[in-house]
Amino acid sequence: MFKSVKHVRVSDEIVNQVKTLISDGKLKPGDRLPPERDLVKEFSVSRPSLREALNTLVTMGFLEVKGKRTFIKSVATESMQNPLSLLIKADIQKLFDLIEVRKAIEAWGAFHAAQRATEEDIEQLENIIEEMKKSFEEGRSWEKQDADFHLGIAHATHNTIQTHMMSTIYDLLRESVAKVFKDRVKVKKLLDHHQRIFKAIKNHSPDRARERTLEHLNYVESEVKASAGQEK
Repeated sequence: MFKSVKHVRVSDEIVNQVKTLISDGKLKPGDRLPPERDLVKEFSVSRPSLREALNTLVTMGFLEVKGKRTFIKSVATESMQNPLSLLIKADIQKLFDLIEVRKAIEAWGAFHAAQRATEEDIEQLENIIEEMKKSFEEGRSWEKQDADFHLGIAHATHNTIQTHMMSTIYDLLRESVAKVFKDRVKVKKLLDHHQRIFKAIKNHSPDRARERTLEHLNYVESEVKASAGQEK
């Protein structure tokens, strides 16, 4: 009836803890891990055991190292993002396919974000909008905040799979809006759309949030078509 108790290596226990935190959504794509010295104290382990665990997580695709910093990685990034990027570069029509998929994913996301968003989520979305507005008014790049807003809504769903899927297309979002939205009047309209979506989420109005998101993405689609020389 009972099974023999197996000794679990310290590094394996660290790996399991980090994987569980990612699965539960407590560690999200893009989150930065604390420095090694802090992790050693938190786990109460030796530095070699910690490094072994971190290397294992990097190999498994859960973490990525940039310079001297370690970040949580989207579990789908390499398997989806690179092929998607190549497809879009090879055929502009695939960009419309991406928008079509975004309508399904993000309309659902906004609906559930309006139901589940915490005060912290709402504050984060508001800060992103304010930063985008400030960047726009000062003539600085605003594309990062635009993508951050859509990713922030995914975070507010508290659905781990949704968050990782949106993180996967994060760079594609930044690249696509940068190419199409160069006119300040059009960028201002994007900002207005974000405000409307945010207001619906803040007011916990799921149907309105979904409608505003579809309205926004229909506008994005029409501008991409115009940029590609197609009929609106």
